[in-house]
Amino acid sequence: MRKDVRILLVGEPKVGKTSLIMSLVSEEFPQVVPYRAEEITIPADVTPERVPTHIVDYSEAEQTDEQLSSEISKANVICIVYAVNNKKSIEKVTSHWIPLINDNTDKDSRVPVILVGNKSDLVEHSSMETILPVMNQYTEIETCVECSAKNLKNISELFYYAQKAVLHPTGPLYCPEEKQMKLACIKALTRIFKVSDLDNDGILNDNELNFFQRTCFNAPLASQALEDVKNVVRKNVIDGVCDNGLTLKGFLFLHILFIQRGRHETTWTVLRRFGYDDDLELHQDYLFPLTLKVPPDCTTELNHNAYLFLQSVFDKHDKDRDCALSPEELKDLFDVFPYMPWGPDVNNTVYTNDQDWITYQGYLSQWTLTTYLDVQRCLEYLGYLGYSIISEQESQAAAITVTRDKKIDLQKKQTQRSVFRCNIFGDSGSGKSGFLQAFLGRNLTRQNIVSEEHMSYYAISTAYVYGQEKYLLLHEVFPDFDVLSDTDLACDIVCLVYDASNPHSFEYCARVFKQYFMDTKTPCMMIAAKSDLQETKQLYALTPLEFCRKHKMPPPQAFTCNTADAPCKDIYTKLTTMAMHPHARLRCMCTCNRCTFCHLQNFINSELVQTVKAKLYAAILSRHVTQADLKSSTFWLRVSVGATVFAVLGFAMYRVLLKQR
Repeated sequence: MRKDVRILLVGEPKVGKTSLIMSLVSEEFPQVVPYRAEEITIPADVTPERVPTHIVDYSEAEQTDEQLSSEISKANVICIVYAVNNKKSIEKVTSHWIPLINDNTDKDSRVPVILVGNKSDLVEHSSMETILPVMNQYTEIETCVECSAKNLKNISELFYYAQKAVLHPTGPLYCPEEKQMKLACIKALTRIFKVSDLDNDGILNDNELNFFQRTCFNAPLASQALEDVKNVVRKNVIDGVCDNGLTLKGFLFLHILFIQRGRHETTWTVLRRFGYDDDLELHQDYLFPLTLKVPPDCTTELNHNAYLFLQSVFDKHDKDRDCALSPEELKDLFDVFPYMPWGPDVNNTVYTNDQDWITYQGYLSQWTLTTYLDVQRCLEYLGYLGYSIISEQESQAAAITVTRDKKIDLQKKQTQRSVFRCNIFGDSGSGKSGFLQAFLGRNLTRQNIVSEEHMSYYAISTAYVYGQEKYLLLHEVFPDFDVLSDTDLACDIVCLVYDASNPHSFEYCARVFKQYFMDTKTPCMMIAAKSDLQETKQLYALTPLEFCRKHKMPPPQAFTCNTADAPCKDIYTKLTTMAMHPHARLRCMCTCNRCTFCHLQNFINSELVQTVKAKLYAAILSRHVTQADLKSSTFWLRVSVGATVFAVLGFAMYRVLLKQR
């Protein structure tokens, strides 16, 4: 909606322009009329449309042609006033005033014009027969009003129609020559219909129509009114009503009817509620709410309500209920967008099924990725889907959670985040791309059929850490060592990938770590990729294991995607765990049999410890436990002592092994 309206009154001398303005303001006909009235501003609270209105008068006696041209260019609507008892003033409308206005306005955005026939109190006949051909000839003429400044006839109506011509213009909606709705209007209303069709069956049922009515006009339709609307459509449009619901054809017909009957403010109310501006483009303030601010070191995630909304969007387009979106279903989902937002690379960024269709998990993962990497684009996409309308929120910003500063997470040793970023570093050919695709369950055979032009530098999916579902976002960093940006270095965990079969591969990982991550608090993990091939000694001063021990990193993790089935996902769970708990400095989550963790596990599972454990149980429980024992304090004392001894022995062994390490 515009912030204000500027109305300019022009016409021949003595037709009553100034009298009309003064009669509106004072509500009585002025006895003395000046050559020109000063500009008047009517406050918003006293206008029907609740918009401040500026009324500007023109006087040939007091103003120059340059001043007139300037006023025409600034006006939002122009009222050409003529006297109904003066044929010359009527002729001047077409011979002088309309050409003059057209010469001083942009051809692509004509200013609406209203013809005002003043002094109707002086004649008994109407001038409409003369004016109607003029209205049909010039499309910029919105309407014609006959009035009388002396009798105060239609004065307030005149300025109401002038406001209406600006705030609810007919031009963008309807072509009077063809008596058809314009293509841009049809396109906008079609999107509105599809957004409002909550079950995607091509019909607005009673519940959907009531929701639409309440959303746009703050009041539901009464049952009888609803039936009356559908009956009107039934009589005029074939297939306008189906299964007692309104089809798209019926929906469009209703709006044509509103426009033809002069109720185009109804259509504009609907359009503006769904985010459209005067040019029938989605408004920037609607697509990109200014309320969302993301401080440095904070990330953006979708909240629970946003995921519920996206789930409902998925469900209504997954017509075959196979928990995946076929290309046709995906196209249908994005039909409310002005362009296709997801390219072929998305299929290599998230989970897909055997037919390479995006699954439900992959669909939510892609939305999570977009929110994390480009929250403004996510807001735009949610705007196209009508999130704020369907969810009854002020804007799409209500769908976004801005996480707290990462420094606070480190101080509190806990995080509220659900999405963790892992940047993958490695030399060319080290196996980074294979590592990303393996996260999506694709072995080497399946990876080989993916075209290189559709490869993605991102992969995102879920991982479970201590029973909690989290998103792990893998990003393959371009291997040019000297052009690493702040974005390449900003992450929750670093993954250094080297080719275990290439003797020169590890050196790159060592250099990256020492230059960029050795003095940071970002946890790092070394990945020995292509472990199915014969391991080769790395041509570096330290072996990968020695390097990891020296820098207090977990030992290198062997990995391969050359498997018969989907590659193992344990490594990704470890990465997510380390990203969630960087403060814990988790040194090992493996079975390498070389580190303290593994030695301790082997000791606990050894035959000696199991024998001691069995004897302690036998001694404490005395083989048979009776009801009397359970009530005896002596029995529970023995249990406590035994448990304490076992715990002390275990802790002592752990300390010994840790000291050796």
